[in-house]
Amino acid sequence: MLEHTFKPIYDKNSKILILGSFPSVKSRENNFYYAHPQNRFWKLMSKILNENNIETISQKKEMLLKNNIAIYDVIKKCDIEGSLDSNIKNVEVNELKYIIDKSNIRKIFFNGKKAYELFCKYNKENIKIECEVLPSTSPTNACYSFEKLYNYWKDKIYRYLF
Repeated sequence: MLEHTFKPIYDKNSKILILGSFPSVKSRENNFYYAHPQNRFWKLMSKILNENNIETISQKKEMLLKNNIAIYDVIKKCDIEGSLDSNIKNVEVNELKYIIDKSNIRKIFFNGKKAYELFCKYNKENIKIECEVLPSTSPTNACYSFEKLYNYWKDKIYRYLF
């Protein structure tokens, strides 16, 4: 069983929470979110937030917090081979309520369907905040070009930030 080893990114000003399912192999190796070079999350967020030269972990954290965005993953522990959500088994979920209680979260977005399915199965009764699934930024989501992802994500999250 693998365990999620890094902390959520949030503070008291966070207005939206973006939840993934479980860190990929590359993210686990780098001990940080969306570390696979083909995952489009950081490029997407940089463009939506009009930020340039966001490369280091500290720059990524600062960009999110400056723009009132929190991120975390639904799964705390699971059995998984590789990185595909379809390989996830024997799930134990992260406690999410404390993030909500210590922030100003008004909406939860899910980076892909698996995160939302698991949230609904294990957390939805405890957390009464509006939720919405966004198309995954994973490179396996080939039916969404970067521009299509950008337009979809920006349309959905931008209004909650400013």
